[in-house]
Amino acid sequence: MTPVLEIRNISKSFGAIKALTDVNLSLEKGEVHALCGENGAGKSTLMNIIAGVFQPNEGEILIEGKRVKISSPAIAQSIGIGLVHQEIALCPDATVAENMFMAATNRRRSPLMNYGKLEREAQVVMNRLAPIDVRQKVGDLPISSQQLVEIAKALTLDCRVLIFDEPTAALTEAEAQILFGIINDLKANGISIVYISHRMAEIFSLCDRVTVFRDGRYVATEKVAALSPDDVVRLMVGREITQLYPDKQPEDNRPGKAILSVRDLGDGTRFNDVSFDVREGEILGIGGLIGSGRTEIAEGICGLRRTTQGNVQLLGKVLHLSSYADAVGEGVVYLSEDRKGCGVFLDLSIAQNIAALDLESLTGRFGLLNSKVEAERAQTLARRLGVRMGGIDMPVSSLSGGNQQKVAIAKQLAVDPKVIIMDEPTRGIDVGAKSEIHRLLRELAHTGIGIVVITSELPELLGLCDRAIVIREGMIAGEVAGDAMTEEAIMRLASGVGVRQHQRRGASSHAL
Repeated sequence: MTPVLEIRNISKSFGAIKALTDVNLSLEKGEVHALCGENGAGKSTLMNIIAGVFQPNEGEILIEGKRVKISSPAIAQSIGIGLVHQEIALCPDATVAENMFMAATNRRRSPLMNYGKLEREAQVVMNRLAPIDVRQKVGDLPISSQQLVEIAKALTLDCRVLIFDEPTAALTEAEAQILFGIINDLKANGISIVYISHRMAEIFSLCDRVTVFRDGRYVATEKVAALSPDDVVRLMVGREITQLYPDKQPEDNRPGKAILSVRDLGDGTRFNDVSFDVREGEILGIGGLIGSGRTEIAEGICGLRRTTQGNVQLLGKVLHLSSYADAVGEGVVYLSEDRKGCGVFLDLSIAQNIAALDLESLTGRFGLLNSKVEAERAQTLARRLGVRMGGIDMPVSSLSGGNQQKVAIAKQLAVDPKVIIMDEPTRGIDVGAKSEIHRLLRELAHTGIGIVVITSELPELLGLCDRAIVIREGMIAGEVAGDAMTEEAIMRLASGVGVRQHQRRGASSHAL
């Protein structure tokens, strides 16, 4: 049978950087085909070539046996190719409906827009995924809802090939399950799907075949049923990762002193009466369902959100924060879950990103930046974090997702912080980069920095963190540590099954 889509010997370079070298991929009708590889392996580059965003330097693309030139995203859509981007690619000032039908709107010949019809049609598609009002502006939606809009946008296209690039990275488990049902329906209707994900459970439950890239080169294509998750990881990284999570703090170690103390903190709307301690030498995890208030609590601690009750103490000193700059000045930094939007400046160089939080110390007389010191600091931190790069003058946009995240972390370390709060630090990052970041976080904890990790991935919460508090409806539902840290215990606390909401006011029972 002739493949719906066939990639033959595609190569792509960006200047001196070889992103793809002679890669191949074939996609059968009604197949869900996984594409795996570490960040920087070339997966997203190939998908952007198929979607007309990039042009290859060599090779050819065939649609149902016929060679095609996909010179733009509009051409890709016209021949039935749709792409759900890994990073949000929506217009924040336009409504959900306008974003969903933007391609069709651009093709229309009528000078007038029938908004009523547009919104009705958009709502029908959107309701397949979630009850989101399509009249809302996209910029007013949380990240998970924006990701659903990206998916709904692709579903409005009459596709024969649909590409999903890390579609569940920002979704709740319930939202992901809805998406999986839609993917199975699309498959049953003969739609062919390329599915990029670092989550092995999704690949093994959804996909028929898997193709693996490594360092921009094709490695292998196999039936999923013939492989194990460990087999896929070995193909991806070219080595066996023996320990994804570093050793935890020994349980018989006495907890160090409290570095960060949060007491009865609340903003009056999204979270209330939140109290916990972060102690020297340990990694504190914050779990809970998406939308439970975890991010809002972190923002309240860091001066990014106004609080109406309680206080935050650093080494026993009450902090008075009117802005994030105040928090940075005190040594408390926050890494946002939105890496591209808030974590890094994509168009700036690696060196400029690393220096961004501490420009004052790099500025000499007459307000001029000391470029030599900036470069030395960037080289030191980039080397410490193992950033794979062509040089510190390269734009961050040229890096893979995992290396962009390392630069974002280096930016925090540049100010010698006392506390680092990381929101979904390994979202959308391959298994090799995850292992490196986990190791780095443990090393930072050993140096005495207070580490707080917010994560929706239960294996990460259990494997990385020494203790965890679980947030439900903006309050602490409970704390787990040691043998009590199980997926079942965390999910029971997060969902409110058989537990009583804790409302702690100054008591020591929740101190971590």
